[in-house]
Amino acid sequence: MANEIAPSALNAFRFVIAAAIMAAVVFTRGGVPREALRAPWRYLILGGLFSFYFVMMFEGLKTAPPVSAAAVFTLTPVMSAIFGYVLLRQITTKRIALGLAIGASGALWVIFRGDLSALLGFEIGQGEFIYFWGCIAHALYTPAVRYLNRGESIRVFSLLTLLACAVILLIWGAGDIMATDINSLRPLVWVTLAYIAIFASAATVFLIQFASMRLPSSKVMAYTYLTPTWVILWEIGMGQGVPPVIILGGIGLTMIALLLLLKREA
Repeated sequence: MANEIAPSALNAFRFVIAAAIMAAVVFTRGGVPREALRAPWRYLILGGLFSFYFVMMFEGLKTAPPVSAAAVFTLTPVMSAIFGYVLLRQITTKRIALGLAIGASGALWVIFRGDLSALLGFEIGQGEFIYFWGCIAHALYTPAVRYLNRGESIRVFSLLTLLACAVILLIWGAGDIMATDINSLRPLVWVTLAYIAIFASAATVFLIQFASMRLPSSKVMAYTYLTPTWVILWEIGMGQGVPPVIILGGIGLTMIALLLLLKREA
């Protein structure tokens, strides 16, 4: 599907749809209170950070291999812990730091398929550098949610953030949107677009904001270490074969990291 629609147009459409879905949820629960509309610049900051991440991801993936991009992303929880301390004075305990280190090691193990030579041969190119800036924005987004929230419900806060994302990306991708022949898009494009709008946009924004108001930023982002493992499980479920046994070591490390991070702080 990515070959049939420009990335900027794709992201603009996904956030428009996601905002519409969240708006339907919010307005069936009483709508947006007037107090939530104070200081609207907050939503532009959050929407800008999230939009910047996705734009940089697609720009970086033009030249960076997906494996390299995934390796760069493992830095995000650590950066989020740093931003969490700067904005919220959240302290990273020794146990959380250990969990982050183990989780990163496990994720890299899975990403590079247990091949040490592939890890040692990792090179930072232009694409990886571009995507790294996007990861910085994503890491800052998590603590910024709690920092900028002024008591608004997560539903309302998510809706206004999604609206900001949609507006920013509509402006950014205006040229690609105008050049897109909507009538020629296959049904599969719309099915895929609906999936990423509902689950990878509306639900994701809501869940990240929900978690960010209750957990340290480092913990929220550390759950992304499980992504490579989920990908493997999906591949197995779709009949693409079982990966080499050596990868199970990396999966085991991410499970250990998750147990460390799940434990409540004293």
